[in-house]
Amino acid sequence: MIYFDYTATTPVNEEVLASYIQTTKTYWGNPSSLHKFGVRADNLLNLARKQMCELLDANNHDVIFTSSATEASNLAIKGVAYRYQERGKHLITTVVEHPSVYNTFFSLEKEGFEVTFLEVDNTGRINIEDLKKAIRKDTILVSMMHVNNEVGTIMPVIEAGEIIKNYYKIIYHVDIVQSLGKIPVSLREINADLASISAHKIYGLKGSGALFIRKGLELEPQTLGGSQEFNLRAGTVDVPSAVALAKAMRLILTDLEKNYDYVRVLNNKMRSILSKYEKIVINSPVEHCSPYIINFSLKGIKGETFVHALEKHDIYVSTKSACSSKNNKASRVLLAMGRSQELASNEIRISLSHLTTLEEIDIFDNVLQEVMQELA
Repeated sequence: MIYFDYTATTPVNEEVLASYIQTTKTYWGNPSSLHKFGVRADNLLNLARKQMCELLDANNHDVIFTSSATEASNLAIKGVAYRYQERGKHLITTVVEHPSVYNTFFSLEKEGFEVTFLEVDNTGRINIEDLKKAIRKDTILVSMMHVNNEVGTIMPVIEAGEIIKNYYKIIYHVDIVQSLGKIPVSLREINADLASISAHKIYGLKGSGALFIRKGLELEPQTLGGSQEFNLRAGTVDVPSAVALAKAMRLILTDLEKNYDYVRVLNNKMRSILSKYEKIVINSPVEHCSPYIINFSLKGIKGETFVHALEKHDIYVSTKSACSSKNNKASRVLLAMGRSQELASNEIRISLSHLTTLEEIDIFDNVLQEVMQELA
């Protein structure tokens, strides 16, 4: 099998899995219990929080463990909107956000909030001047992704943070799901108040995520019940998953630079292969782009047909974001980048990993030639 869909999900690192199993066997006490067995679990939970904050240069933050980045982003966005709506009901995001963010803002619009969706250029980046112009006296939240999950574009999150920090009423949320473990991330440098992450994107467990939250910042909880997770997420905390998430972060960040350089070589080779075909249009920009993602469109060939043609050769790619891949709509992201309806409807996303080999790229090169002749 040749797997080119690491942006959708990754295999679990064996060390991470071992950590989860060992913690499950040893620290299965309820971390909310007052007895020593529960306190041991709680201490381990807090150690995981501390390690995660240190890894992201986020010593002024706490960590709320969630079931996913989707839940983390919902808690961040709705938590801010509901808690601070007396200050104002104006929110800012971009037109190319992940569905977990984009659809949350649409739901808030139905509740009377006003949302400004910043447009992007043909590379998928916002113009920082547009952000400056969008900020109003009643703006309370700006939410932006770091790396786009469809095309890999890197947003100017640091520049945005420099602007936002001058407005004490505005809270800044950043989706770092696709940047964590791939490019350098410092919440201090970004000036992020809130940041969402997912475990299964960094060789951790599915059903595990987290929200980094600046100390002192108040949110309206979205799950009510007990006082767990700083009174922001009721329910018994999954200690083994939290420990495994911290482990996954440590492991993926250890070789970040080496992995980045290697994947960049793979990316260049893949771009060279794709560029040979007139019916292929590469959408991922050359600059300000993560090398882990290459998005392209097919002229006159259905994306789904292409995916299944490669599947016959045991090669797996995606048509778009995994959260949107089963609908037949044109890519919202590519349309925002100015691509035609045809190109936005026939997109393919290849996502790479440090586990990808040069031999796999060579095999893909040969198979692609056969597939393109077959589908022409």
